[in-house]
Amino acid sequence: MQKPKLVYTTYIRSTPKEIWAAITKPEFTRQYWGAMTNVSDWKRGSKWEHHNPEHEVWITGKVLESTPPKRLVLSWADPDDLADKSRVTFEIEATEDMTCLVVTHDKLKADSKMLKGVSKGWPKVLSSLKTFLETGKGLNILCK
Repeated sequence: MQKPKLVYTTYIRSTPKEIWAAITKPEFTRQYWGAMTNVSDWKRGSKWEHHNPEHEVWITGKVLESTPPKRLVLSWADPDDLADKSRVTFEIEATEDMTCLVVTHDKLKADSKMLKGVSKGWPKVLSSLKTFLETGKGLNILCK
């Protein structure tokens, strides 16, 4: 059986460099991702972590590919269930006066807690990211 795959495409009035920074720099992620931060040096093979406001690790993984500001591929797992590992790919491409961001979350287990969480979470996070980059203020979202 094929594992579930979620694909989200959005067009943002921003540059690839600004989108890359928004995904990889904690001072930006906390402004649109429900006060969460992404922490890593973003080099291939490095560890990355997604922290809640209390600096607890909510998601962890490795940087599988890193080609700034075009492509970032991460393994993705709950630190309490490392066996349930999935993958997230960010593809960033300038097009005319905007940038296309495609986020693919794949290798998910069917009916898993992770699949249920990210299928609700990604639309909120990506809407907030777009709003943040275009207006300077993210949406008031809570990530649970």
